[in-house]
Amino acid sequence: MTSPPTRRAALLAAAGFGLSLNFVARQAFAASEGAAANRKLIVVICRGGMDGLSVAPPVGDPDYQGLRRAIALDDKALKLDGTFALHPSLTSVHALAQAGEARIVPAVATPDRARSHFEAQDVLESGAAVVYGTSSGWLNRAVTGLSAQRKVEALSVGPTAPLILRGPAAVSSWSPGKGVDASARLPTLLQDLYKDDPVLGPALARGLATETMAQAAMTNLPQDTSMTTMTPAANAPGLVRQGAEAARKLGTTVAGFMREPGGPQIAVVSLDGFDTHANQLGQLAPRLTYLDAVLDGLHTGLGADWKNSVVLVATEFGRTARVNGTGGTDHGTASTALLLGGALKPGGIVGDWPTLKSSALFEARDLAPTVDMRGLFKGVLADHMGLDRRVLDTTVFPDSATVRPVTGLV
Repeated sequence: MTSPPTRRAALLAAAGFGLSLNFVARQAFAASEGAAANRKLIVVICRGGMDGLSVAPPVGDPDYQGLRRAIALDDKALKLDGTFALHPSLTSVHALAQAGEARIVPAVATPDRARSHFEAQDVLESGAAVVYGTSSGWLNRAVTGLSAQRKVEALSVGPTAPLILRGPAAVSSWSPGKGVDASARLPTLLQDLYKDDPVLGPALARGLATETMAQAAMTNLPQDTSMTTMTPAANAPGLVRQGAEAARKLGTTVAGFMREPGGPQIAVVSLDGFDTHANQLGQLAPRLTYLDAVLDGLHTGLGADWKNSVVLVATEFGRTARVNGTGGTDHGTASTALLLGGALKPGGIVGDWPTLKSSALFEARDLAPTVDMRGLFKGVLADHMGLDRRVLDTTVFPDSATVRPVTGLV
């Protein structure tokens, strides 16, 4: 149901969106008291299988250049330490890392190993150990657990709540557009359908690479700056074309909701288009520019509340260690997660680095995971949001007592 005009709706109009805010819950956001109520958590899901070896290229790993060849980022990467750097499109993230407010988790994965978008996103968002293990999302169950201690509200950015926020806890949703641009997801769905077909799989990848180059030529936009295929999971085509500025506005608007008295402490943003089977250099750069702008918008928009905030960026799986024949990468296993926020403790990488030695690759093709994604989520929920370990092990992430939280992050 659509709520009557509120202060939040006025905020949207002032931001220039002129769009509606839909409340799933019947009640408006209630004010909370105490220091815990001021803590904020934003989860950004990058759908399609974001390439962690490009997000945080291990330029100091002796096997990196040989595996990545033409898509290696040695010269232009933004250095973090002697081993790792950030993609050159992630300038805002790099500045935060230099300030001790951003860290990378370079080898993280869910328990799923099927390399299917459908299955991997289900496991990422449900928090179960197996695909279709539960019909609700781990963050919704976390809201339920936290609500036993204090009033907690969550916001979904999109026309409908994604699985991660589905469940018994009431969730509000806001959409910066009329709905999902289905055409943006079609290539991902087709690639998933034909990924194991020896004929149709490569043919589809070549066709998509050709289409991308043709679109860039027709629009007179360089391939590494075009934003025409970068979509949040809920936005209108006009918003996409506005590029980085629209992305930054998206971030500041979400932050504005969270800064309102009684506003949500938890939010989820979904971004599409990270399935880079072909022309990865041209395909990935604008997507990471968009992601970087969203994160910069969250940072600036939260203002003084940034010191109480954690932003967690995750994807359903990584990409193959080796570049493929069309200048892209295929579905893999471990990827890179990003942690940002003023609440973070400064530090280096999170988790162990397995290296890119041929003997260390998972199934001789993928970066091997050293961090369980559930452990990363647990650590943030426990140390930042104050959720009880027993609830985490049994309810939020069912039957996961053996998965230890990644501690010391905040």
